Amino acid sequence: MRYAAPVSFLLANIIVSATTPTSIIAPPESRHRTLSVFWRGVIVVTGVVAILLALNKILNLGFFVGYTLLDNAYLYLLAALLVSAVFLFLPAGSRARTDGVPWYDAVLYFLSIGVFCYFAFNAHRILTEAWEFMAPTTAIWVAGLGWLLLLEATRRAGGTAVFVVVALVSLYPVFAAQMPGPISGLPQPFTTTAAYHFTSSESVLGIPTRAFGELVIGFVMFGAVLQYTGAANFFNNIAFALFGVVRGGPAKVSIFASGMMGSVSGSVVSNVLTTGVVTIPAMKRTGFSPEYAGGVEACASTGGVLMPPIMGATAFVMASFLGIPYSQVILAALIPSLLFYFGLFVQIDGYAAKKGLRGLPRAELPAIGRTFAEGWQYVFVFVLLVWMLLVLQQEAVAPFYATALLLVINQLWPRHRLNWKRFSALLEGVSKSLAELAALLAGVGLIIGSLSVTGLAGTLANDLVYLAGNNVYILLIMGALTSFIFGMGMTITACYIFLAIVLAPPLVAAGFDPVAVHLFMMYWGMVSFITPPVALAAFVAAGLAGAAPLKVGFQSMRLGSTMYFVPFFFVLNPALIMRGEPAEIAIVVATAFAGILLIASALEGYLIGFGRLGHHAAGWMARILTFFGGLMMALPGGGDLGLSHVQLSLLGVALVVLGLILSKLTRPAVTSTTLA
Repeated sequence: MRYAAPVSFLLANIIVSATTPTSIIAPPESRHRTLSVFWRGVIVVTGVVAILLALNKILNLGFFVGYTLLDNAYLYLLAALLVSAVFLFLPAGSRARTDGVPWYDAVLYFLSIGVFCYFAFNAHRILTEAWEFMAPTTAIWVAGLGWLLLLEATRRAGGTAVFVVVALVSLYPVFAAQMPGPISGLPQPFTTTAAYHFTSSESVLGIPTRAFGELVIGFVMFGAVLQYTGAANFFNNIAFALFGVVRGGPAKVSIFASGMMGSVSGSVVSNVLTTGVVTIPAMKRTGFSPEYAGGVEACASTGGVLMPPIMGATAFVMASFLGIPYSQVILAALIPSLLFYFGLFVQIDGYAAKKGLRGLPRAELPAIGRTFAEGWQYVFVFVLLVWMLLVLQQEAVAPFYATALLLVINQLWPRHRLNWKRFSALLEGVSKSLAELAALLAGVGLIIGSLSVTGLAGTLANDLVYLAGNNVYILLIMGALTSFIFGMGMTITACYIFLAIVLAPPLVAAGFDPVAVHLFMMYWGMVSFITPPVALAAFVAAGLAGAAPLKVGFQSMRLGSTMYFVPFFFVLNPALIMRGEPAEIAIVVATAFAGILLIASALEGYLIGFGRLGHHAAGWMARILTFFGGLMMALPGGGDLGLSHVQLSLLGVALVVLGLILSKLTRPAVTSTTLA
């Protein structure tokens, strides 16, 4: 099985200055402590040693002469280095000391190191003596202490919502027999549960941690170096040069800039902060309302995590769960992500056309020729990365080679050359990001362990199918709502891992394509970022736009409406994720794009080549008919619907034609405009 690594939330502490698209600053993360030189040095050394351990493991460098480092020992050592570091730079709460490391956090730091080093030292005995169920007394006590420490580290890294879920589920084996029928399981004593969590390969060292240990460090390194070099500026300026001058230009720039940055970072919030501080003021300046500008950036940044070729963390973990090459995951994700951005693009263009909004003056935009002249060399980095990921399928080593090439290129050109101060800041940022993600994923592993040791992982699928009454559509809706709820309180990677364990088996058992099911959960986990009451991406964008958060949230819901429909489309017909006969794929994809065009146009009230659909009663009816016509064209046929895909598409065309005739007959004038 391939294990890939989450890319982390590195970009959260790096934002682009709002004064110009070409300046990068890196302020400290607001929730991090201000550390002394000594503790900052400890953090940097921690990250460097962890990277060296990973290099030794992934590239088989043979650092440990005459000694074979077992896989579980390697993961324990990574946890000792990284999970413990969370106690140094993340305070216990908002009122905790933020100007240094208090004595109690120093104690927690050393205790965490001791716990994981104890298990690393006994790695061979754990395997040969089956400590999962026959651990010695000392190991049980150490595991109990480690359990408490890991829960606290998870709370600091992932927040209260993640902590509550992980804590309750990790204790589930103790009370499994008292749970109601569908969620009852084989009970285990507290001592056995503690030992199992820390010594088995299904809990703390389960899929999340193993995926982390194989590739995460490489991709975090790549994301950090990308931000601290001129590569990020180059791609941002390319977007401005290409689209800044057209109508609604800054909003269209947001789509492309956020798509590229989000795919690498895997963090929606940091994507908003990175690109939004440039695009949101530019959108407002050219006539977009603050609410609309914030909604555009929230949707564009959320979609970036769904966009190949990297898709942040989750695509790699998905490949691990499915046991398929990473290239198959991103191939499946390509069309749905393009549909999402296409719908957003159409709505933006319609809004700009209705309001008569123009782009930025050409004189204020970076020239395409000069931009390429200053940064053409960075293209080779992404060519190398994509080639190694897709052609060579070398996910483990691809980010290391790409990072090395990026550093060499950056140092050869003096414009963005790293000095010692910026390089040390880069190492500190990498170390903190690794520590947060290590704690979060190890904590989520406790969920897997609880379901595994009680046998619930094998029976829950059948129980959920039973609760849904064997109705696959009800099961899909249950899956969507569950994904949405968990997406409110977790990062997308943590949310996906939990849902892949709990919800994927029943959906697959109901007959849906496994890849489509996993993408379905990922999409609906992302929906919470643009949907109130949480709408984290929208609320962050509202702060940058100076708008009311709820207004931006509802605007982002409308602009990102494609995200609500597309998952149902591809899970009902996997042709949309490139799985099926070529002819069927071509037809379904073509009608899906046509349908999304009509849905987006109806929501915005403007159809390209036709003009306004009107706001009077007949105009609203035309918009409703156009919306449902687009829905019929995009919706896959067959199954319980009783209509084939061709029949649905013809019905959709008829509804659209009726709506346009109604709109044309009742409006005073028509303005026909082509796509800009």
